[in-house]
Amino acid sequence: MITTSAFAGKRYAVLGLARSGMAAVESLLAGGAEVTAWDSREEPRRQLEGRVTLADPLTIDLSGFAGVVVSPGVPLNTHPIARHAGAAEVPVIGDIELFAMARPHLPAHRVVGITGTNGKSTTTALVHHILQSAALPTRMGGNIGLPVLGQAPLPPGGVYVLELSSYQIDLTHSLECEVATQLNLSPDHLDRYDGFEAYGAAKARLFAMQRPDQIAVFGTGDPETRALAAREVARRGADKVRSVDGADLLALQPDWPTLQGPHNLQNAAVAVAIAEALGLTAAQWRPALASFRGLAHRMERVAEVNGVLFINDSKATNPASTAPALAAFPPRPNRRIHWIVGGLPKGEDLDECAPHFGNVAAAYTIGEAGPRFAELLAPHMAVRRSEMLCEAIRQAIEAARPGDIVLLSPACASFDQFRDFEARGDAFRQIVQALTAPEASAAAGGQR
Repeated sequence: MITTSAFAGKRYAVLGLARSGMAAVESLLAGGAEVTAWDSREEPRRQLEGRVTLADPLTIDLSGFAGVVVSPGVPLNTHPIARHAGAAEVPVIGDIELFAMARPHLPAHRVVGITGTNGKSTTTALVHHILQSAALPTRMGGNIGLPVLGQAPLPPGGVYVLELSSYQIDLTHSLECEVATQLNLSPDHLDRYDGFEAYGAAKARLFAMQRPDQIAVFGTGDPETRALAAREVARRGADKVRSVDGADLLALQPDWPTLQGPHNLQNAAVAVAIAEALGLTAAQWRPALASFRGLAHRMERVAEVNGVLFINDSKATNPASTAPALAAFPPRPNRRIHWIVGGLPKGEDLDECAPHFGNVAAAYTIGEAGPRFAELLAPHMAVRRSEMLCEAIRQAIEAARPGDIVLLSPACASFDQFRDFEARGDAFRQIVQALTAPEASAAAGGQR
């Protein structure tokens, strides 16, 4: 694991004992800290009995503590821990800040921080894959689901590649990334922020933590990201800021089986810019793009049956992330999209998807958003009010012809019917396999 003697003799409280919280506890204990830990669930508390003080940080005097480490899932705008810690003048931090504190004690290394509303996980995994392919020591962590503190330190010359959500950046104060990236920005998580501008400001803090001599890389697909890039040019100079749109890579994209669509062209362009900022050459990154396998639930090809391709894009939890999925399959005489859409809505419209409605033969609406989306889509395409995912898949299979695509890209959160987007995507995969067996043949790789 990653730890530091800088924790020694200090007191920390840890609130939330899921993966990152547990890794934080172990890192603090290994560094010699005194830890008070709490989770509403009994099982993780039981795992720590006898090793930490088990107490809710809200119920104790925090005076003299070095920090309160909270899970990114704790809503700082409503949870009382922020006010309680503030009254004791104790910082509220996350596991990424603990990693930043440990960095001076690690072998010489560099850090890549990747944020944005959509495409973070794919870009993080792609950068990691490029570095691995070039035989550079690398670790991948952060929001992608791998706590960085739980991993072994890299040898000298290594690169840590971190996916960072706005929630994680909120809890981080001293992470100086050698290369920091914002892919894009669109409205999301507005229940945690006082409007879209505040959400964008949270993302921008990743760059404010950098030194002016460090590199920033930006996508170009939205005005907010372009404006942030312009501000960083003014702060650190044009030679330290790279804005990329992927136009120079377009001719290569047919060679990348799991990186199709305009969104993946942008993801790949940013990954290439990061790789080059780290000193890699085209001879190193070009073959890695072709061999990248992709991630589950992100334009993942789950089966091809009787000429019909089934794609699991459950990670598309807002219209901005669904729009590129629809754009990835322009209409052909023998290709139509059967679009499964709906869930817990994050807005009232599908405006960002509208330019690509012509690519869709039929929509199958599900979940809480189903009735509203059916009304929006009916003037543009055939609509089936399926309500449940299983029924939507069954109806799509009945209607699809060879060459067609059945696409789960919900443009909504999953929490009305599923635990999370992974559970929704897993259900899609399982239902497809059940309804098409024994003809189903698993498709290799994934996308986005």
